Amino acid sequence: MILREFRVWAGRRCLLDIPGLELPSRGLVAVIGPNGAGKSTLLKALAGVIPHDGDKLLDKGWPVPSRIGYLPQDFTVSAAMTVAECVLLGRRERLGWWITAHDRAEVARVLARMDLSELAGARMDRLSGGQQQRVLLAQRLLRDPRLLILDEPTSALDLHHQLKVLSHLRQLSKERLVIAALHDLTLAGRFAERIVLIEGGTLGVAGAPGDVLQSVHLDHVYSIDSQIMADRCGAPVVIAHHAEEHQPVLSDRGAKRGTEPVREGSPGRT
Repeated sequence: MILREFRVWAGRRCLLDIPGLELPSRGLVAVIGPNGAGKSTLLKALAGVIPHDGDKLLDKGWPVPSRIGYLPQDFTVSAAMTVAECVLLGRRERLGWWITAHDRAEVARVLARMDLSELAGARMDRLSGGQQQRVLLAQRLLRDPRLLILDEPTSALDLHHQLKVLSHLRQLSKERLVIAALHDLTLAGRFAERIVLIEGGTLGVAGAPGDVLQSVHLDHVYSIDSQIMADRCGAPVVIAHHAEEHQPVLSDRGAKRGTEPVREGSPGRT
């Protein structure tokens, strides 16, 4: 995906200004940044929800709306429809007068992937926020999108379902581009192949997780004192401290007490 002179305006005020950005055409891309940085604005513009200036290219053009799956930040459903009916609306452009056996089978397939099979007949207005979020993600997946754009898709999920959903998105991204705004920097570092840091309505830095999730990039943007470690698989783990907190005494090894320094190729603690 390529963005050139990509800008979003509110009257005369520029909300987002990205002179240039190039990302792989497939894979999981995490968009990070503090509240109000412009993450949602970027996703809305990519999804075609709001207008923008400049160019956006994917596969030498841009997917038609039916090939884009967009899940906004606000997702509450108050309708009395069932979970299966809600997911089926993901194919509303293709549905005829009759719902076919193939349609029902596809709904069952995506519900199973999102661990929702037991809720197929439940009413949407009686589900928890996390359950609704997973249902609406399943609805977008039913579209088989070329481009999947998700604004904080794990915000209402427990730890188990955060891992399950992001693992599934990582698998799906082998055949499509998935762009997700995430607040959890450690999850972004673990699952994303590329990370885009938005800072004050513009591009801060973009690259591999290990290149972006560094104190030199994060501390001034988030107003924190970050501590970067590694998990048991070698992925970066971001621990945030208040910037004004007193720094811990350093040990003879040069690491903050109670931590392991991150070294090149280090697998981190198990």
